[in-house]
Amino acid sequence: MPEPARSVRDELSSLKLDRHAAAPARRRTPRFVWGIALALALLGAGVLYRLTLGAPTVVRIAYAERSEAGGSAPSAAGVVLTGSGYVVTGEKYISIGVRVPGRIDAYLVEESQSVTKGQALVQLDKRDYEAALSRSRASLEVARASAELAETEARRLRALQAQNVASRSALDVKESQLRVANAQVQQAAAALREAEVALDYTTLRAPRDGVILAKFKEVGEIAVPGGFAGAGDLIRMADLTDLRAEVDVNEVDLARVELGQRAEVTPDSFPDSHYAAEVVKLYPQVNRQKGTLKVEVRLLERDEKLRPDSSVRVAFLAPDEAPRAAGTPPVAVITVPRAAVQNDKVWVVTEGKLRAQSVELGGERGDAVVVRSGLLGGEAVVVSAEGELAAGQRVELASD
Repeated sequence: MPEPARSVRDELSSLKLDRHAAAPARRRTPRFVWGIALALALLGAGVLYRLTLGAPTVVRIAYAERSEAGGSAPSAAGVVLTGSGYVVTGEKYISIGVRVPGRIDAYLVEESQSVTKGQALVQLDKRDYEAALSRSRASLEVARASAELAETEARRLRALQAQNVASRSALDVKESQLRVANAQVQQAAAALREAEVALDYTTLRAPRDGVILAKFKEVGEIAVPGGFAGAGDLIRMADLTDLRAEVDVNEVDLARVELGQRAEVTPDSFPDSHYAAEVVKLYPQVNRQKGTLKVEVRLLERDEKLRPDSSVRVAFLAPDEAPRAAGTPPVAVITVPRAAVQNDKVWVVTEGKLRAQSVELGGERGDAVVVRSGLLGGEAVVVSAEGELAAGQRVELASD
């Protein structure tokens, strides 16, 4: 018995933990793992910085344009204001319509043809009017014959009444019939003149010298006068001896325009052609909806390139600006969009970074301004940005 009890006690003793025994050594993290974690943290911080505070500003750019102004063109500094308009005529347009209804037999002129006053332009079917004229002539002959008969009878009755053979009352009747017959002659004569005028109206003629601009109906169509506006118009013409350009000038720019001011007109279809002009009309009323005033400049010279309703650009010149002599070497003109200029400086993008460039401005050309100094042409200038701009700042060009 004593032996088994000791064995059990020995086994229980072996299961006790030794509090004073050394704890097992902990496993240390390798240094390269800490290096990788640090690198990842730095990389994440860099990406976060680029996506937030360090992200490049998105900007929209335009390029400074360089052009050569030579010949008799005005210098850029002499242009105080520019605008877009259209060529018109001094007397506007003349629409020629029918005075009598009829079918169009023939057009006697073509578009762009020059015509003189009184020249035949359109011929209507005139057979009905010729028949009416013949009928009026016959009616006049009948009336005249009746009047002659009444005159003869009245003369005979006067002689008989003088011999007391005819009564006074019979003579009065004949005198009255004579007056009626004479009135019928006048009435028939008036109808004849009316028929002649109606026949003449079947031929449309030019009211003045000019150029045919358009034809509105085709041969064989019926033309009628009156109705809604323009219903009877067959031809439009204009007098091209007095050509003008109409342009709308913003209210804020009206101080730059005055009567008699020199200007230059450039057709959009022929940008290398320039025509001297002068301001001849400032309309009396401002367009309240658009905030503009219509201005007319008269062209002092013209050729076949200038056509009514063609679009042109009008440059209003400074009072002391004079055309440069022929053969003068071309002068470089630098222009940038007006939106690119802020406080006499522009932001130029160079290799993805910004730099501020001071500029000296000249006149205006539509939505652009002339740069007298500070740019050479071809520079990428900022016209809008999605944020604040600073020198040396990295930027990214907008995709649109």
